[in-house]
Amino acid sequence: MKIKKAVIPVAGKGTRFLPATKQIPKEMIPIIDKPMIHYAVQEAVDSGIEQIIFVTSSGKTSIEDYFDRNMELEGFLEKNGKENYRSLIENIGKMTEVLTVRQKEQLGLGHAILCAKELIGDETFAVILGDDLVIDSNPVTKQLIECSQRNDNGSVIGVMEVPPSDTNKYGIVDGQYVEENKTLKMDRMVEKPEPKDAPTNLATPGRYILSPKIFKILEEIPKGVGGEYQLTDAINILAKEDKVFAHIFEGDRFDTGSIKGYLEATVEFALRREEYSDVMKDILKRKVKEHGL
Repeated sequence: MKIKKAVIPVAGKGTRFLPATKQIPKEMIPIIDKPMIHYAVQEAVDSGIEQIIFVTSSGKTSIEDYFDRNMELEGFLEKNGKENYRSLIENIGKMTEVLTVRQKEQLGLGHAILCAKELIGDETFAVILGDDLVIDSNPVTKQLIECSQRNDNGSVIGVMEVPPSDTNKYGIVDGQYVEENKTLKMDRMVEKPEPKDAPTNLATPGRYILSPKIFKILEEIPKGVGGEYQLTDAINILAKEDKVFAHIFEGDRFDTGSIKGYLEATVEFALRREEYSDVMKDILKRKVKEHGL
């Protein structure tokens, strides 16, 4: 079964990045020379996804515009002999098909995904949280798609190992291993348990392959923690009714929704790019020396 659609919720206010996000969507803040959202969409495209559905809110139109063609800019670059830049801009506009749906109230991740129901239809789909970036030669969404295909096209939650002391920062999964050291048949997910109460140290940072059965559940669940419709609650019900797996993915994850994670990602992405690696190393060495670290 080919998974062709991915939902990327981008309706949040990005308050941790104020005042920048007063006018600019958090997802459009750049890491090096590309906005955060570019990396999430590139992951989807590299995983075989053909259609991106952004769940947006007021003030987010620049995200959709970024993935559209800009003929005026392309013409300007061509006229001024900047063919490399013109080609780069054109390719961004051709990356994938983009659709948007408005989340008029921010009522939780579960509600955001439910907003995409009519555009998803009766298809299994991916969910990618755009402020959780993962670097790996094999895109993490592709890893989850492959896991789903190996396990009867079941839903798959991407998980990573975290220090036991950090379990209260994530949803933590519990289950029985069906693939050695990698994949569990999921029994439940516990939202932000204290270390003493955590069933495992396998955390969910924001990658999912979900059956369309999730929509009916999302329509029926009551509001949960924080007065929002929690995806965790819906997945727990889905795990009782259908096959849901948790897969430990490969890759380095960065929480670019926080300033700390954003700074870490900026340094790491620069170090991994040939044209910027030496520059970043020189900056780091100089600053360490200047600050006596």
